[in-house]
Amino acid sequence: MSNSGLATLRDYIRWAMSQFSRAQLFFEHGPESAFEEARTLVLGSLHLPYELHDKYLDCNLHTDEHVLVQNILKERIEQRIPAAYLLGEAWFAGLLFKVDKRVMVPRSPLAELIPQQFAPWLSQTPQCILDLCAGSGCLGITCAIEFPDAEVLLADISAQALEVAADNIALHHLGERVSTLRSDMFAQLAEQRFDLIVCKPPYLETEHWSQLPREFQYEPQESRTAERGGLKFILHILQNAGQHLTSTGLLVLEVGKHANELEALFPAVDFSWLEHSQVGNAVLALTAQQCFACQLVDAE
Repeated sequence: MSNSGLATLRDYIRWAMSQFSRAQLFFEHGPESAFEEARTLVLGSLHLPYELHDKYLDCNLHTDEHVLVQNILKERIEQRIPAAYLLGEAWFAGLLFKVDKRVMVPRSPLAELIPQQFAPWLSQTPQCILDLCAGSGCLGITCAIEFPDAEVLLADISAQALEVAADNIALHHLGERVSTLRSDMFAQLAEQRFDLIVCKPPYLETEHWSQLPREFQYEPQESRTAERGGLKFILHILQNAGQHLTSTGLLVLEVGKHANELEALFPAVDFSWLEHSQVGNAVLALTAQQCFACQLVDAE
């Protein structure tokens, strides 16, 4: 990869856009366009902010900077490694998180919903919050910042994921209010109860894993796929969350494309579907009482 004709940041961003389009890269891991991804990688590789003023884009790169930019663009193009993994960081709900291949890249409609504080479904300000299947901890940490008086528990079955979550707790200086717990769903939570449970469980059909764009396949498969057509963990959460919610507590659960299936399985449950901009990626809200109603239905 020669830097012939590539002198400035602007040159590299333009060149990367062209190469990304030619290689037909997939961009759902964060930036939605070739331009945004090119700018993210070129500036990020040099530890420059994405919001850098355009006047600096015409600055010439030093020899060592050419090497850094070229290497990261080469990895993105040839190996299709997601930008977040190449940079070791990703933005979620306006907050920066450390990420690597131990966790999924942060992405969820909850990035829009947490800043709204789940109004009007959440009846009171939560004092105790659980982020189940926490991964990087992006959901729970965002909640901790949005609800500054709440204590937050990040629970995940993966010890490696919780290492990343702990790094993010430290990054946001939340060690006094946010903690981690290794737990197989609710199994290690004993009789703890929470005012708010947020969760993005694995919900992709296992057989669809190999059909995903190569970028997705760098993520840990166990964080994305579930048996029973993607419903295994969703059903477990619906039927057990009531035991871990306070009387006024709320479950907020991302369920992907499974909304219609869930309504068919639980016809007596009045699901609340939260509005956001991500089409085809449903998020439900249920009270503790509604979760107990799910217990009464044999969804097996």
